[in-house]
Amino acid sequence: MKEQLGFDFGVEQPQRLTKVSPARLSTFEDCPRRYRLNYLQRPTPQRTGPWAHSTLGAVVHNALRALFDLPVAKRTAQRAMALVAEYWKDAGFADAEQAARYRARAKGWVGEYVEDHDVSEDPIGLERWVSAPVSPAGGPPSLIIEGRADRIDQRGGELVIVDYKTGRREPDEYEARASQALAMYAVASSRTLRMPCTKVELHHLPTGTVAAAEHTPETLRRHLERAEETAGDIRLATDTLDAGGDGDVLFPARPERRCSWCDFRPSCAEGQQAAPGLQSWELLAP
Repeated sequence: MKEQLGFDFGVEQPQRLTKVSPARLSTFEDCPRRYRLNYLQRPTPQRTGPWAHSTLGAVVHNALRALFDLPVAKRTAQRAMALVAEYWKDAGFADAEQAARYRARAKGWVGEYVEDHDVSEDPIGLERWVSAPVSPAGGPPSLIIEGRADRIDQRGGELVIVDYKTGRREPDEYEARASQALAMYAVASSRTLRMPCTKVELHHLPTGTVAAAEHTPETLRRHLERAEETAGDIRLATDTLDAGGDGDVLFPARPERRCSWCDFRPSCAEGQQAAPGLQSWELLAP
């Protein structure tokens, strides 16, 4: 109205905040086409069926979450193994025999995890949703970071982010420090729970490895700057699409090896040409 009347009262418009999660950011960085198919296009295009490695990871996560919901006296290796059986699903496995082998393997992982780690302390959060407005460069917030952390511990007056891993590769300190997701969870947890949080850990169940890293204000700032830059690219592409832009141009495919196991492979001709498709169980750890 003030523009129509020709008045300028010198009042700045509030900055538009963009909500971002680690999953959305990593999806866009990996492949803008996959981002559009997953988050913007409705109805959602055809996807592949379930993947066995995802099923396995979900079962282990659910079992450990349920374990920490129990009273301390009941957090035993035997109970953890029973929880794996309780949450188990065969989705994505080649056959019942393969599923049974990995069910037994998952039981062994969580049983050893309970035996090798102190599970007597109650976490501050289990599958905890955290969200916080942030400004990487200082000043007014420019984006809202949010996501769901596997586990948030309190140790010595500080928070520690714990993320469970069940994949093939054993993580190391570099991977823990380089994880944008863990860094964002650390910042959001600190703001949400009002406690310092600089330590992040990757707990690899197949090997028992704990890859730990401690962030500094500088390393956290760099992760937030990268998130802000990607969020700006997403916002520009989305706004242009809403204004009638070409989705294939604004959200181009980035064909490469990961197209073999992309969920949206059935709906992406470029991905189908880039690499042969994998069977739903081929990403399981040997």
